[in-house]
Amino acid sequence: MIEAIRTLLSSRTKNILHDPSYKKSAVLIPVYDFNGDYHMIFTQRTEKLAHHKGQISFPGGRKDEADATLQETALRESYEEIGITPEDVSVIGELDDFKTLSSGYIISPFVGLIPYPYYFKANLDEIDRIIEVPLAFLLDQSNERQEVREWNGEIVEHYYYDYNGDIIWGATGRILKHFLEILGPIRSKLSSFYQAS
Repeated sequence: MIEAIRTLLSSRTKNILHDPSYKKSAVLIPVYDFNGDYHMIFTQRTEKLAHHKGQISFPGGRKDEADATLQETALRESYEEIGITPEDVSVIGELDDFKTLSSGYIISPFVGLIPYPYYFKANLDEIDRIIEVPLAFLLDQSNERQEVREWNGEIVEHYYYDYNGDIIWGATGRILKHFLEILGPIRSKLSSFYQAS
């Protein structure tokens, strides 16, 4: 199944955003396979952070000058935030770039397969909790809520996913929706575990 996901990601052209008024950043979308039951890793940011405090997000952050690539940024930040070592990540593809609506970042998302089980270690200055969400739950469209809002004269679609009271929304929700749409051709196979439970 991972090869099917890899093929879907590699068979498309990534939409790259260029805007010098925005800062570059990257996130990792960690995925693990437990006997064919795929899960995604999210984090809840602490209230100490300057941007998006308390929100559910993927591990990641701003590109440093020392980072050779945005993929390196995603891997470095994931290690710093939740202890995933870069050597343990098999990057299987990229998603389109996304702009944050308020903090001035362009986010480049990378999808990476990690081993299971994995010993995470949250940096408590940045991360309150690590949240593991079944991919099949997210693929069930009854768990998705959509709103259309105006932002600075533009119409923006927002997506919300409520998993046991944890609300995934904002830029993370838009990135997640994009990933789930890419998985459309294999949705039924990935959803089988959730539907059977």
